[in-house]
Amino acid sequence: MDIRHRNHVVETGLGSRPMLFAHGFGCDQQMWRYVAPAFESTHRVVLFDHVGCGRSQLSAFDERRHATLDGWARDVVDILEALDLRDTVFVGHSVSAMIGVLASLAAPGRIGRLVMLGPSPRYLNDSPGYVGGFERADVESLLEMIESNMLGWASFLAPVVMGPENGAALVDELKASFCAIDPYITRRFATATFMGDNRADLPKVRVPTLVLQMSHDAIAPPAVGEYVRQHIAGAVMETIEGSGHCPHMTHPEQTIAAMRRFLSPD
Repeated sequence: MDIRHRNHVVETGLGSRPMLFAHGFGCDQQMWRYVAPAFESTHRVVLFDHVGCGRSQLSAFDERRHATLDGWARDVVDILEALDLRDTVFVGHSVSAMIGVLASLAAPGRIGRLVMLGPSPRYLNDSPGYVGGFERADVESLLEMIESNMLGWASFLAPVVMGPENGAALVDELKASFCAIDPYITRRFATATFMGDNRADLPKVRVPTLVLQMSHDAIAPPAVGEYVRQHIAGAVMETIEGSGHCPHMTHPEQTIAAMRRFLSPD
C-alpha cells in the first residue's frame, strides 16, 4: 500500500529536520494552515490525514487495527518509516497527542520531540480522583448519536470544541469537517479516543515534551494538561489564555510562539 496515498501525505518546507503535524479527531490537515507554514523555513514540514479523514484512503480503515489508538499510532509509524523521518518534531492535537506518544514508544529514534496541544490520556472521570472531564454515560450517549444523528452530534460538539468566544465561522468549519467523515469510521475513532486509557504510557516517554494548554478547555481541562506534565519526565507546559480546544485555530500566533520557545535549543 502506498502510505503517501493512504494518508494523503503532503510535504513542504526548506529545512532538514522533520516536523510532522497530526490533526485531532474529526478534523484533517487543513486545520494546521495557520501554524505549519510558520515552520517551513526551518523544517521539513509533513502533513497527513488520519484514515477516514480528509482526503485519506477510506478503504484503509481496518476494524481490528483501528479499534484502539495503537492502530492509529502504527499508521503514524508507517509514515515515519516510509519517508525515513528521524528525530522528528511530532506536533499532535487532542487525541493525536497521545497517538504521538504511542508512536514515539513504538519507533524509538523516529520522534525526537513531542508538542502536545490539548492532550488527554483519559477523557473519562475515574477514581480515585482523576478528572478527565466526561462521565461515561455522557460519552456513550454521544457515541450513539454519531450514527443516528450526525448533524445533531456535530452541531452540539463543534461549539464545545472551538470555544464560546471564537466565532461562528470556525464553529461552522469544524461542524462541516465532522459531517464530512464517514459515520461508521467516526464512531469507531471516537470510541478509541474517548473510551481509551493511556495514562500508563506517559511515564515511558523519553523525549522532550511541550504540553500546550488552553486556560478554559471543556474537552481537555487544565487539570488534565497538568496531569500529563507531571507524568512525563521533564515535560514543560505553557498555558494560553482563552477558551476552546483548538489553539492552532483560535490562537495561532501564541501557539507558534510557544512552539518556537520550546524548539529554540535546536
